This record gives sequence, structure tokens and C-alpha cells, in this order.
Amino acid sequence: MKEITRINHIGIRVADLDIARRFYEKLGFEFIAGPLGPEPVAIMEHPSGVNINFILNASKNQIVNMLMDIPEKYTGYTHMALEISDMQATQAHLESIGFEITEGPIVTSEGASFIFIRDPDQNVIEFHLPAK
Repeated sequence: MKEITRINHIGIRVADLDIARRFYEKLGFEFIAGPLGPEPVAIMEHPSGVNINFILNASKNQIVNMLMDIPEKYTGYTHMALEISDMQATQAHLESIGFEITEGPIVTSEGASFIFIRDPDQNVIEFHLPAK
């Protein structure tokens, strides 16, 4: 469909807005609004234009990511990938703020590389450096 121009936002279900907000602020996201609406939703945006909607109705006792951490593989979104310009700087920053790298760095035969972290709700975030 040619009318699609870009991804508008990413929706992530979280258990606690304050915890999620503090985590994503460390990645450079800024709080925009919320909670709003009947679900409710809060919005954060990165200066790069990446917009995240936090859906604030997750169970407070979640300890695993149903799409990633159990042997049976369900359909659904498994992670978001944020494109970066410098892998070493990104990894150093994540480590300096105490974020655990859960996988990587992985380098493809074409030269792309990526690392992964988890947010407080076990959502997977990939930092992706394209091949040059």
C-alpha cells in the first residue's frame, strides 16, 4: 500500500509508568503526555522521532516475556529495533547507566551489528548498526 509513509509509534504494554518512564528517559526519550484515554496510554518520544505509547494495563507480577521467554512460540511482535550510528558508544552508554546487554554484539557477514537489552517489563530492545 503506497500510502504508508513510516511507522507512527510503537505500543508497549507496561506495568508501571514511573518505572518505564525513568528507564526510557535514560535512552533519551522525553515524556509527552499521559495517562490518556480509557486503556490508559502514556506517550514518550525520542528526538530522532521514535514515538512510544505505553499501554498501562499490564499485570504487575510479570516475570517473563510470553513471546520470547517460554518454549512455546506464540505469534506477535518480539522486539523493536532502534537504528544507531555508533555501536561502541551505544554499548558504553548502556553499560554506564547500568543496563545489561542481554545478547550481542552480533556481527553479520555483511557487517551489520546489533545488541539487545530488556526494559523493566522484559520487552526486548535491539540497537542496530546497519552495514556500511
